[in-house]
Amino acid sequence: MNITLKDSRRLRVGMVLLAGVIMASPAAAQTGIPVKVEMGDVSINKIPFLIALDEGLFAKYGLAVDMVPFGANAADVHQIKGREKHRRDIDADIRVGGGAPMIVGRANRVKPSDDIILATTDHIVHWDIVARKGIESLEDLKGKRISYSGIGACSHYLALLIAEKMKWDPERDIVLLGGDYSVFPLKNGWTDALIAYEVPFAMARAEGYKSLVNLRSWNAPIACSGVTASRAWAAKNRETVISFLKAVTEAIAMMKTDKAVAFKAIEKWYGFTDSEVKQIIYNGSAEMERKPYPAIEGIKKAMQLYDSAAMRRFKPEDFYDSSYMKVLDGRGFLDKLYGAIPGKK
Repeated sequence: MNITLKDSRRLRVGMVLLAGVIMASPAAAQTGIPVKVEMGDVSINKIPFLIALDEGLFAKYGLAVDMVPFGANAADVHQIKGREKHRRDIDADIRVGGGAPMIVGRANRVKPSDDIILATTDHIVHWDIVARKGIESLEDLKGKRISYSGIGACSHYLALLIAEKMKWDPERDIVLLGGDYSVFPLKNGWTDALIAYEVPFAMARAEGYKSLVNLRSWNAPIACSGVTASRAWAAKNRETVISFLKAVTEAIAMMKTDKAVAFKAIEKWYGFTDSEVKQIIYNGSAEMERKPYPAIEGIKKAMQLYDSAAMRRFKPEDFYDSSYMKVLDGRGFLDKLYGAIPGKK
């Protein structure tokens, strides 16, 4: 596989285009029930939402979606020029991002929240560990620096999972450094290893790094990317939530049954034209459920990894509501999406 430095630069440029294009598609230009949606990051798990936008699926189900992309945070992390102009704050109705960070945030913030997970598009650990030269195995990471984005984030969750798997004390046996989950700290010698999902992994490959290990073989649960909202808002806008999930699950079906649709979205939004790079990103969707119920086992695992007096105030069901997905499933909507290809995930 030949991924060039040009591809890495193209990714950074593509992220700028992503912010600009989404923001150029305001809900005001659409008809339907207005819904404000905030995207938390850039990954294959966000592609179904972009497909739903591109293919008119939100409009098909009566929604006028105003979607704010990763914007400031991901642009900052990946050192994109001109990122200031992409900053825009909205009071989002629906957020597309990590379930684990939401759980940890709710447990540890003083201000109460009723945010819950409505659907999970990333329920199984499948990220890669990328390390500097000289590190040949997970065992070699003991005592080394590992970078992640923030406390409670999916990358931090995975760092704790690795420590648990290796029987390490995460505070004494490894050095966890937060604030940047891109390839740049590795390039600059600030860290020894990166826990990388598809996009930073593609960037790392472009810089000549290889995967130390892919964590798919662990088959470990996670409540990473998905759909979250206030429990009260969702209950008050139940049919709107169901319509939103219809659009997203149809987009997942399109992505899974027609790779070209996913490749088109990856190229448009992320700026990649190289088919091998697009394949790396697309590979991250292999475990994405066609019925993306909230990842209950991942929620339980997050509560265990972040066990504390603060976390013990909650029960797993405080963090999710499966009833919206059950409505779609009960109506046969999800099975009909895959009717022509039985057994396809």
